[in-house]
Amino acid sequence: MEINVSSVIRHPLERVFRAYRDELARVAPYLGNVKEIRVEKREEGEGVVKLHNVWVGKGEVPRFAQGILKPEALCWDDFADWYSSDKHCNWRLKTRVFTDAVNAYGENRLSAEGGGTRVTLKGTLDINLKEIPGVPKILAGTLKPQIEGFIVALIKPNLEQTNSAIGRYLDANP
Repeated sequence: MEINVSSVIRHPLERVFRAYRDELARVAPYLGNVKEIRVEKREEGEGVVKLHNVWVGKGEVPRFAQGILKPEALCWDDFADWYSSDKHCNWRLKTRVFTDAVNAYGENRLSAEGGGTRVTLKGTLDINLKEIPGVPKILAGTLKPQIEGFIVALIKPNLEQTNSAIGRYLDANP
């Protein structure tokens, strides 16, 4: 299922790009549902910075799901290749649960717009329900678009909130 989010941050392109690429760990306090963002690995090459960030969500696994999901279910790995030449990033996410069943990837493009920066995220979420225990294989095809749609509807506001958080972070740290 496609994920599309676009919004404008009222700060210059170069500053927004650097904040996303280099300062994301310091943006975590501006995100309501993220406890921390840790940079696990950073490699700088010719025109590209490759990052492995770990996002740690706030909250707890609901009591009814604690037998199935451990606290690490609220963490995910973000692998991103940031290209400074045209201000874009190719990314993929790796969940800590149902790792083989969830595939999420895409790109962020940043462009100057009216003194600010338009951030456009285009991605894909693909869940193989046949790999998730407890999902009847015969229903997997029927349930797939409904479950993916539900998850995309949940994460789109979080993606928009990240842009808003970057804006607030930049307001406080020009």
